[in-house]
Amino acid sequence: MLEQLQYTEHPVDVLGQAKSMMDAGKKLVLVTSVNIKGGAAREVGSLAVVSQDGEMVGYMSNGCIDRDILLQALALLETDATAKTLRYGDGSPYFDLKLPCGGSLELLLDARPDHETLRTAHQNLVQRKPARIDYALPTTDEPASFLYSPKPRLAIAGRGAVFRATVQVAEAAGFETLALSPDEADLEAVERVSTLPPVFLSNPLAIYSLPLDRFSGFMTLFHDHDWEPALLKAALETDARFIGCLGSSKTHSLRLTNLIADGVSIQQLERIQGPIGLVPSLRNAPSIAVSAIAQVVEAFPSSIQPLQQTQQQNAA
Repeated sequence: MLEQLQYTEHPVDVLGQAKSMMDAGKKLVLVTSVNIKGGAAREVGSLAVVSQDGEMVGYMSNGCIDRDILLQALALLETDATAKTLRYGDGSPYFDLKLPCGGSLELLLDARPDHETLRTAHQNLVQRKPARIDYALPTTDEPASFLYSPKPRLAIAGRGAVFRATVQVAEAAGFETLALSPDEADLEAVERVSTLPPVFLSNPLAIYSLPLDRFSGFMTLFHDHDWEPALLKAALETDARFIGCLGSSKTHSLRLTNLIADGVSIQQLERIQGPIGLVPSLRNAPSIAVSAIAQVVEAFPSSIQPLQQTQQQNAA
């Protein structure tokens, strides 16, 4: 057995690997975090999958228990049991496996997950629709249900060093990135790291249609701001959760004034944040990129919601 760990983050990526395993006819164990008390490396509802050949995709800790989870999953596949729960930390029988962050972590290991449910959930997320998965827990009659959101998408329009650095940082931060630039050399530089095919901007006055939904963000990183108005107006036509622009406070004020003159309403302008970046007055591209992406991350909620919690919030 290979016993390899891949620290894949987003549910759509874990489910994609599960689909590949199912397509190959492999047995697998779906691992789901169903309860957390105290600190934890992952949130409730996080996923991992273990194949019969010892490959684990996804993770539940920063390395302190993932190897044991993998071995527990492989052992489960050798039995006739369909599922089991594991508890680590406070109250766990595995006293030799500590959780440095404290608290406890309860996991569901399902050796007979419904393949159609996993395929449907993956398909929904790929199509940028939320996906629900219900879990039957062996230890209780109360099911665990989670709603998973698509991977956050970030469209980044700009040129130059800051543009290149920001696309790389966004991709590393887990965003599905879309790069747009009037500079072909810049697009070629980020093509290898961006998720979606880059878009060449040929005319600053063109009318654009941006593939952005409520799980998306948009930012402009131009120093020559003539490219911004048409792109910002296109972004405002979408349900993008975050819209922001690089530049000084003076530049941003002028930007908004020009958009008002171009017919954009005050209500729409309130959606545009600027100057973006949690750290002001930076002078090097990597730092500016980190500062900008940190602000975008702050605008996005968790991609996993316990369904009971969601229902309670809606009822309130």
